[in-house]
Amino acid sequence: MTPETFKTLMKPVTEAIAGRAVDADLADELNRLFPPDGETFKAIEAACHEAIAAGWMCSQGGEGRRFGRVIEPGPDTKNLSVDVVDLVDIVGPHHSHPTGEVCMTMPITPGAKFDGHGAGWCVNPPGSAHHPTVTGGEALVLYLLPDGQIEFTK
Repeated sequence: MTPETFKTLMKPVTEAIAGRAVDADLADELNRLFPPDGETFKAIEAACHEAIAAGWMCSQGGEGRRFGRVIEPGPDTKNLSVDVVDLVDIVGPHHSHPTGEVCMTMPITPGAKFDGHGAGWCVNPPGSAHHPTVTGGEALVLYLLPDGQIEFTK
């Protein structure tokens, strides 16, 4: 698994998001198109584990909170950035999403949840803010940001 291969793997997802409002309807659509037990979801999840093991994904941070931007926004991703975090029972740093955030939750510990969501897709609309929180163990969260926009609270 290379960063380029991963970008190709993400293409159906970025194309499904392109031009859509970042809202609850989008989350419903992504859960329908790419359910946690589906081929695309499982392939992305396996690729994340492989890339983390290879050392190029989630290479920043420390125990309990590893993270990193995997893909910068650009034409190939319909101007969406892709980041992946590996979180263990944590309340992360407060931040806002000026253009919204689309999240793919991949529990590692059975029953682990991200912001109250188990395996699958959830959306934080434009202008939303939160402390990203994982409960019940460890989870990977892949998130896509329109124009790569995220603002951490100082």
